[in-house]
Amino acid sequence: MLYAVLCYNMEDVVGSWTKEEDDLVMERLGAVQDKLAKSGKLGPVARLLPTTAATTLRKSRGEPLVVDGPFAETKEQFLGFYVVDCESLDEALAFARDLAQANPGQGSYEIRPIALFRPGSGSQ
Repeated sequence: MLYAVLCYNMEDVVGSWTKEEDDLVMERLGAVQDKLAKSGKLGPVARLLPTTAATTLRKSRGEPLVVDGPFAETKEQFLGFYVVDCESLDEALAFARDLAQANPGQGSYEIRPIALFRPGSGSQ
């Protein structure tokens, strides 16, 4: 089963890290990622740019409205994600726990199963 591990944290805190602090966090996260990569279970990984670089298409009754920013009503923002191929939810949770230990401060990891959509194949 493929799982998305969605990474949330306080963007202003993460954005305030020095290059050295950021490099250290990325090194620790890299060590966690390497374990899954070596087992062939790590898929795409993305670190998103700040929400100030985001654009949102908001659905409405008429034409969709395109606006700057995500306008999230939360203290934590969606900062990145992993796609992991795990035997079970427990295995995906273990990976997320390792990420949480490697990443300082507050935040959360949402683990969600992925249903693949393959256009033209007739299957998901």
